[in-house]
Amino acid sequence: MITTPEKLAATNKAAVESLLGVSAAAVASAERLAALNLNTARALIEDSMSSIKALSEAKDPQAFLAVQQSLVQPGTGKLVAYYRGVYEIATQNQEEITRLLETRFAELNKDLNAALEAAAKSAPAGSDVAIAAVKSALAAANATYDNVTKATRQVVDITEANVTNATTAAVKAVDAVTKQTRKSA
Repeated sequence: MITTPEKLAATNKAAVESLLGVSAAAVASAERLAALNLNTARALIEDSMSSIKALSEAKDPQAFLAVQQSLVQPGTGKLVAYYRGVYEIATQNQEEITRLLETRFAELNKDLNAALEAAAKSAPAGSDVAIAAVKSALAAANATYDNVTKATRQVVDITEANVTNATTAAVKAVDAVTKQTRKSA
């Protein structure tokens, strides 16, 4: 329970600072994503121009096919690198926001425990049971939060492993198709 205007102001200030931290993390993530997109677009234009030039210099259909096949593997690698970059930005943003929110949750939990202790000291006789029930509910909520956080981290770890495996498999598949196409040509 907030008993003084100073405590209310401090609580409001902490909430605003948390919100500003989350906003700053989101803006930083958007900036990094925009930079990745611009760099990717620039590289795509440059690669397209050099590809068009190489294809236009082909003297016969077989040379044209050979040039075309030679462009597949680097393009796939760049596409995979782009998606990895997007995934890393999203993951880092999620981790930063989670860290900020966990910090704020811990502060709120500490404040609530302090308020309960203060209430217990000034509570009338016989209210021990009610205060113990609130403390028990708070402990259960904290345990549930910890379990959800652990489960979420496990899901994130599994997802990252699956994305890495899928990316590796996709690159290997493209390499195999490219090699097979070269052999048959």
